[in-house]
Parts: sequence; C-alpha cells; structure tokens
Amino acid sequence: MNLRETLELLASGKLSVDEAQSKLSLSGIAAVADFARLDLDRHARKGVPEIIYAPGKTNDQLLEICSEMLKQAGRAIASGVNTEQGPVLRERFAGLVRETNEESRMIVIHRSDYELEQTGGRVGILSAGTADIPASEQARIVAEEMGCEVIRSYDTGVAGVHRLVDPLRQMIEAHVSVIIVAAGMEGALPSVVAGLVPVPVIGLPTSTGYGLGGGGITALLSMLQSCCPGLVAVNIDNGVGAGATAALIANQVAASGLHGR
Repeated sequence: MNLRETLELLASGKLSVDEAQSKLSLSGIAAVADFARLDLDRHARKGVPEIIYAPGKTNDQLLEICSEMLKQAGRAIASGVNTEQGPVLRERFAGLVRETNEESRMIVIHRSDYELEQTGGRVGILSAGTADIPASEQARIVAEEMGCEVIRSYDTGVAGVHRLVDPLRQMIEAHVSVIIVAAGMEGALPSVVAGLVPVPVIGLPTSTGYGLGGGGITALLSMLQSCCPGLVAVNIDNGVGAGATAALIANQVAASGLHGR
C-alpha cells in the first residue's frame, strides 16, 4: 500500500489513525538484497523523486536497484553514471531509456506504462559558459522529471554580458517562477541575474576555474557573498539539488494558480 492509498483510506474512515501510522512506518521502502533501501514514496511525500547515486556502486548493484525502482515506482533516475556503467544500463534497459546524457552523467529509465505528469511549473536555466553545461543539464533533467517545463540558454556569461539580454527576456515573458544560473570561474553571473529579475535565483557553482580558488571554490564564495537579495546557492556541481529545489518552487507556484500572473 503506497502513501496515497493509505491517506485515502484514512480520509474515508476505513483506517484509524493508529492503523495508518503503522502502515506508513512500513510502506514505501523497498530493500534490495543487503545493500540498498529505496524510498519509493519520496515523490508522493515530498515532490522529489528518489535519485540513484551511481558512484561507488558495482554494475550488479546498480542494475538491481534500477530494476527494483522500475518495478515499484515506474522509473529509475541515476546520477553520476560513469563510462562503464552507462553502456551496461542502456543494454539492460534497451527500449526503456528515456534519456541518456553523457555530459551530465545521468540516465533516466521509464517503464513502458509510466506516464510523467506535467505540473505546469516553469523553470529557467542559464549557464555562464559551455563548461557549465554538465551541471546545468543535471538540473534540467531533474526539473523535467518533476513535471516542469524548462527554458534554457547556455554560454551567456559576463565576459560577453550582452548575450544575456535575449535569453533573460524570453524567460521572463515565459513566466518562469525561478531561474538556475550555473557559473564557474569568478561566479559573477548569478548576482547579475538576481539584480535584474523578479523571481528567486539559484546559484549553481561549477568546478571550472584556474589556479587559486579554482575547482568552484571562488564561484561558491562569490554567490554566498552576493549583495543581491533573492540569490541562494547550492554546493559545487550540485545540479541535482538545484533542479530539485527549482522544481519545488515552480510546482508550488503552478499549484497555487499564480502561474503566469
């Protein structure tokens, strides 16, 4: 019994509060051998799907986890997939792979009968440079798997800030509820964008840069130290976290009926 079914029975009076509590404490978790416990109800409970972190897992473990997710939840989303794991997943789940993205190291697999519900949420994604695209694509995939429409534009950084004008205008005209801005180097672009738009901005620092302060450290500190209200930051290269947070915001706006106003 999943979360929704339990709540419906509780609402109808067919379950007592104590019975519902007991079932909820046991439901929504699937054990895979002795190495994984999957949170199957995360999307229903929180609005963010379970995302499988591939690094550190053997091919066999990853295949078993993805198989169980497909069986129980209808889809499997894997992040951090390496060059050995990718071909194994694509071969095992041939015909079910919805997206395989080598830049972002993500693979999305849908069971043949799985239908992704569109929420009406809209998210904008900008990258400062081409090197910031992998993290941006992580965010895009997660936001789309949470039902959002994503408007994106890449290579719009402050070294040629005039490139920002048209993409930003398109996002505002599309009534995005939040904008993710991925940037490495000095990490200036999120502050610029946050100073121009009337929606929250999520800074996504990336591990690009030279010498001292490289590896995303300078970009992260710059975003944290920004003087522009309305800008928050996730950790370095955390496109998954940026996409999930942006989609939560956009989906709340869409659900409230304020979208597009």
